[in-house]
Amino acid sequence: MYYEMKLAGLSRKLPLCPVNESLYIGAFVIFGDPELTTACADALLKKVPEYDYIITAEAKGIPLAHEMARLAGNQKYMLARKAPKLYMQDVLSVTVRSITTAREQVLFLDGNDAKLMEGKRILIVDDVISTGESLHALEELVHRAGGNIVGRAAILAEGDAIGNPDLIYLEELPLFNPDGTIKA
Repeated sequence: MYYEMKLAGLSRKLPLCPVNESLYIGAFVIFGDPELTTACADALLKKVPEYDYIITAEAKGIPLAHEMARLAGNQKYMLARKAPKLYMQDVLSVTVRSITTAREQVLFLDGNDAKLMEGKRILIVDDVISTGESLHALEELVHRAGGNIVGRAAILAEGDAIGNPDLIYLEELPLFNPDGTIKA
């Protein structure tokens, strides 16, 4: 089963994947699709407010953040990692549970990136925002770093995120029943 949608002028078929017995989601993956990533990054940049830095969570938001930063003039962006790396110092961390992850996770921000964010305008980006749990974790990291959140942007809003006035997104992605019909 697939859900076909148009994003930034491009058509894509999203496979429907089970989250549980009664809920399926359209699997949106920009990995390996530079045409879609660039088109969506360009479209989002036209909608977001001015910012100093972008932050995203590892992993699916990385191509989007990278392409947005490149299109905006090769600006530095920050990455909240799923595990601390040896090069990271004075690490900030926050716990998150996402709809697409079966277990609780922790996101880590390098202290050097946190210092750069202090007092700066920060744009949070992700590929899809659904429950908002990953978004809230990124917000907490930005607040702990002393950054000022100026926007929250995603390619797609799904579930609870649809219609959220604090979220900038390109399209809505519905939730699905096990038979592939859209949930009411």
